[in-house]
Amino acid sequence: MKLQLVAPRQGFVWVQRAFQVCARQPLGFAALFATCMFVVLLLGIVPVVGTALVLALPPAGTLLFMIASHRAVEGSTAMPGSIAELAAAGRSHLLALLKLCIAYAAAFFILFWIARLLDGGAFDAFVTSLTSERTAADTTVARAADPRVQLGLILRLTFAAALSVPFWHAPALVHWGGHGWAKSLFFSSVAVWRNKGAFSVYGIAWLALWMLLVPIASVAVGILGPERFALVATPLTLAYMTLFCASFWFTFADCFSSDDAAPAPDTIDSTTRSTDREDGDPP
Repeated sequence: MKLQLVAPRQGFVWVQRAFQVCARQPLGFAALFATCMFVVLLLGIVPVVGTALVLALPPAGTLLFMIASHRAVEGSTAMPGSIAELAAAGRSHLLALLKLCIAYAAAFFILFWIARLLDGGAFDAFVTSLTSERTAADTTVARAADPRVQLGLILRLTFAAALSVPFWHAPALVHWGGHGWAKSLFFSSVAVWRNKGAFSVYGIAWLALWMLLVPIASVAVGILGPERFALVATPLTLAYMTLFCASFWFTFADCFSSDDAAPAPDTIDSTTRSTDREDGDPP
């Protein structure tokens, strides 16, 4: 596959295409997201092993949504077709994806362990206190103002953003490009860096949409009452996350193109070219 350069404004187009593809099959994408959430919740009740499996799931979940968006663009069903396509990917592809999942879980654990060491466990203690009914509101506010809690939050957000770079395109490079897990991590990092302008616009657009949800939720709460906040916030958050996940495929489709002349499936031509592609067709 050949790495491509895209214009910064393409980051906004990726967000736009997520809305378009979800509008084609809203129930299919909603069902896929609900299935992923159900699996996470189910594994979450299993001690130790379940937690480890949850940490390893993001690359597989990312690929499922990429396949779903790809299928929707081609006019096929997003759900359950995406799960069936992933299951039929072949032993070598599934093994490489499994290695990606293990690498992600290991990296996540190490980075957040480092964050816990640096903040002295203050952030984890704060999160635990939020689930306690005996914690007063003024106590929660005071704990949130603790510099160690704020440091813990900043560290975790920074580490999560850094971790997303090598794993952003990696599942797709394994599935459609036939690359090994290590090479897919490397070329994903290169693609994100070379297209950092587009990804910056992409991130800003999603942040702006999230900030737009805040006044909408506030107005709804003012009309319905604070006791019904969950009835408003939950569907808005789920819809937002579904749209975000549906956009993954378009970032990959524009950053990579198929290279039929490539001598081997484990090689990516480092030659890049600028493109302003406006279609969402697969590479």
